[in-house]
Amino acid sequence: MCTTCGCETDDVHDHHHRDHDDHHHDQVPAVRTLRIERDLLAKNERLAAVNRHSFAARGIAVFNLIGSPGAGKTALLESIIRRVRTHVPLAVLEGDQATDRDAQRIEGAGCRVRQINTGAGCHLDAAMIEAGVRALAPPRSSIVFVENVGNLVCPALFDLGELAKIVVMSVTEGEDKPIKYPHVFRASRLMVLTKTDLLPHVPFDADRCVAFAREVNPEIEVIRLTALRGEGVDEVCGWLRAEAARVWPSRRAAGIASP
Repeated sequence: MCTTCGCETDDVHDHHHRDHDDHHHDQVPAVRTLRIERDLLAKNERLAAVNRHSFAARGIAVFNLIGSPGAGKTALLESIIRRVRTHVPLAVLEGDQATDRDAQRIEGAGCRVRQINTGAGCHLDAAMIEAGVRALAPPRSSIVFVENVGNLVCPALFDLGELAKIVVMSVTEGEDKPIKYPHVFRASRLMVLTKTDLLPHVPFDADRCVAFAREVNPEIEVIRLTALRGEGVDEVCGWLRAEAARVWPSRRAAGIASP
């Protein structure tokens, strides 16, 4: 979280579909700011632990997608939804500071969605996810995707009780993002490198980017993808199947791999 702005989240709006950018930083004494940060994170971690136990007990696989604005998170979700919606119950919690434009896209792809607008807040937290999942009431052996607010910093620090974090970055962002924003890459199980169809047109060394990511997190898995062409999407679905098998009956987990 931002240690200067406090990531104020009182102004949260939750919209049901059929279903850091800029902060004004006040000067706050450093000791007070650190105490607030510690207390907020501790409270969130307690709620996240409750979420994780509840989701696992109900057989709900929750995946937290984190990435910069424009990285391709929504396009990736649209591609996944269109492939597996007839095989696996899906729902999406869509996080943005304002508007429901991405939620409309998710609904258009054929998925239940609930928009969470954070106002000045730059991340979703465990309490928002608990309320959103409760409202969506997903059935057993389902997937809930959380598309977090576009930001590589604060969302990485807030555990939501998810099964796994997935960091999404595009080839237009710069190959050094993993070492400039290491926490999100360290916290994620999967990196999806999007818009790879643009590689001939941008000065981006994909192998170097992957090497940076594995310098930060040697265990991170990497999938290269272009959602518009569909390349790599089946590989992401296979990864999701393997992760979901940790909380689903095996016969259900097999369904996500179906075309």
